[in-house]
Amino acid sequence: MRILYQLLAVLFVMLQGAAGQPFPSIPFDPCAAQNGRCFPGICRRPYYWIGTCRNGFSCCRKYVEV
Repeated sequence: MRILYQLLAVLFVMLQGAAGQPFPSIPFDPCAAQNGRCFPGICRRPYYWIGTCRNGFSCCRKYVEV
């Protein structure tokens, strides 16, 4: 009977671990999602500022004329 409780405890721990990882292991990069690049300092031509990267750099996107 004691083994049954231990097996149930192990099963419970495994199910918690599987349920706790719904996201992929690749970190999401919002700058790259906006077709931007991270630069130290301010954005220079032909780039313009669209936000801040995780490391504190400026997220810049290249200006494209339509």
